Amino acid sequence: MKPVAIFRHFPTEGPGYFATFLEANGVPWQLVAVDAGDAVPTDPQAFSGLCFMGGPMSVNDDLPWIEQACTLIRAADAACIPVVGHCLGGQLMAKALGGRVTRNPVKEIGWGEATVDEGDVAHQWLGDFRGKGTVFQWHGESFSIPPGATRLMHNEWCNNQMFVHGPHLAMQCHVEMTPEMIATWCEVWEDEVKGLATLPPPVQTPQQMQQETAYRLPAMRELAGRLYTNWVRGLKR
Repeated sequence: MKPVAIFRHFPTEGPGYFATFLEANGVPWQLVAVDAGDAVPTDPQAFSGLCFMGGPMSVNDDLPWIEQACTLIRAADAACIPVVGHCLGGQLMAKALGGRVTRNPVKEIGWGEATVDEGDVAHQWLGDFRGKGTVFQWHGESFSIPPGATRLMHNEWCNNQMFVHGPHLAMQCHVEMTPEMIATWCEVWEDEVKGLATLPPPVQTPQQMQQETAYRLPAMRELAGRLYTNWVRGLKR
């Protein structure tokens, strides 16, 4: 089986639990460290699927690899090769598939919830999972839903938390987090909230985030497991 290509855009935003899930299910993967100078491949058919991780940059920034990634995503879509994106990765997918990425009304940082949309698509991806699911957030921008895609989850602070487009899954939230990643991200929390007169409701302090990790993480693992399980079914064998 060809590997899943996992694109890392920033050193502290690696594959986390996504890689653990792939390994537990016998799916090989290959890291493409864009942050370390790795070139963005041009042929998606060298891989069984593509995964794009997060990063502090914007997809609207003038960085050469952003359009290269969007071109690769469009090529993967044309070849029916599944793509999954986490936060920045989801925004790259939205941009590539005809959506827009703009400033979200508020920042979301820390543990929160997202509500599953009703409909056949949600049932296909999540089975009997209904209502609210636990997610982790760290973003100030958000994506629109591209033409032909279906929203999967939303919450009161960000209208579009996830969408699916055929075999592709784009997430604004982070379901790949590990305790170690959360602790590392908390080290730059001061920079993230700089300029905010008061903390909006969806922004937690580092203490709150780390205190809630023990009981929040298992609930998010259940959601991630359902999403990832459905996604890997579409991989090119």
